[in-house]
Amino acid sequence: MQIFTIGFTQKTAEEFFGLLQDNGVTLLVDIRLSPNSQLAGFTKQDNLPYFLDKLIGCAYDHEPRLAPSKELLGAYRQDKDWAAYETQYLALLAERGVPGALDKSMFEKKRACLLCSEPKADFCHRRLAAQYLQANWDGVTIIHI
Repeated sequence: MQIFTIGFTQKTAEEFFGLLQDNGVTLLVDIRLSPNSQLAGFTKQDNLPYFLDKLIGCAYDHEPRLAPSKELLGAYRQDKDWAAYETQYLALLAERGVPGALDKSMFEKKRACLLCSEPKADFCHRRLAAQYLQANWDGVTIIHI
């Protein structure tokens, strides 16, 4: 099973949807805390399912269990302590019962991609979420696009 990840910032809509299409993504799993933020641009939750379906025939799902908490994200934005953020985020996933609480078949039947805002996966919770799923589900390969 492959799990893709993508961030939307520093990408045009053409680049973003092109990357999803070129990688055969059929399900975009939105793991943002605030998917309707005014900063989300063309990826606002109110519009994204329409664009995905009409442009590339891709489904959309919002999965808040993979989003950081408001408090955790706020603390990281203040202190920029990635190591602390990573530890606390992984503890949050365990507390939420991820990955058991997720529908694994959704990831097995479709080419799923985790969506967040960061342009690169290095310091983004989408990488941590994908790695957490990889550590808990057999046969997962992660591809950051």
